[in-house]
Amino acid sequence: MLGKHRGMTAAPHLLIVWHSRTGGSHALAEAAAAGAGRAARLVAAQDVTPDLMIAAGGYLFIGPENLAALSGAMKEMFDLCYYPCLGRLEGRPYATIICAGSDGENAQRQLDRIATGWRLKRVADPLIVHTDAQTPEAILAPKTIAPGRLDEARDLGAALAEGLAAGIF
Repeated sequence: MLGKHRGMTAAPHLLIVWHSRTGGSHALAEAAAAGAGRAARLVAAQDVTPDLMIAAGGYLFIGPENLAALSGAMKEMFDLCYYPCLGRLEGRPYATIICAGSDGENAQRQLDRIATGWRLKRVADPLIVHTDAQTPEAILAPKTIAPGRLDEARDLGAALAEGLAAGIF
């Protein structure tokens, strides 16, 4: 999605795809979008289409780990977009934020395998935010993300947007 602004070509936008059941991933997505500013397009996983993926210049995928895997809504988004986007996203930058009770590594690996199939280029270390929710009640409860972790998400959104704008990625 390129456009003209004051005689210069605008950078492609950053698509921030998120899913959240208890609010943690949503708060992280909102923080990342705030950091990226007008360069970001924040879209819930269930609303992402192949056309949105193709139009974006880079991606930030944010979601919870559920039962040691990506949440169903994130996986469904990848399932619906994977083949229509195959061969059309190579080399585009991506980063990830996983919100997890205690681990998050398996969801991160699963997401990286999908990104590898699309031949996306990871441009930032994975960010895994632990909520320490271990009981059924804590797991199902609304999540509050620590301010420092929200700052990390905001900084990641800003860095991705700046990298796209500067043509670094």
